[in-house]
Amino acid sequence: MPADLPGNPGLPDLRYIRELARVAKNYDLGEVEIESGDHRILIRRGGQGGAPVVVAAAAAPAPAPAKLEPAPAPAVVAEVEADYITSPFVGTFYRSSTPESPSFVEVGGTVQVGQTLCIVEAMKLFNELEAEFPCVIEEVLVENAQPVEYGARLFKVRKL
Repeated sequence: MPADLPGNPGLPDLRYIRELARVAKNYDLGEVEIESGDHRILIRRGGQGGAPVVVAAAAAPAPAPAKLEPAPAPAVVAEVEADYITSPFVGTFYRSSTPESPSFVEVGGTVQVGQTLCIVEAMKLFNELEAEFPCVIEEVLVENAQPVEYGARLFKVRKL
């Protein structure tokens, strides 16, 4: 969670809240809720294109909420677990943009920050996953056009 606002201990950074509100609006999300440590931010949009309503509060110790399925991340960046790149959501894995196109990455290939690794299609949205760090692709763990779950390992990598 970003640093607290000066003079307002307990409130998260206003730039962070504005960015969450922008994401909710740009991707037409009805609600975005973030909880980290003792901060909780809830952004809920009004009706058709309504302005976001932001609630930021210090979270009181409470029992863990029921497990919720995460929403697709608007700015899709591949998540890293140890030396694996995992799927940030449920969908269908594609190694290239079209069946005739070459794969975005190959085993043994070097990947730079921001380079497209694959596409995960979720609910008719084709999301390009980009590398967060430079690495070498050691193994592709999913077959092309196969379904993947949230957190499924897509690539085994070696960080550079």
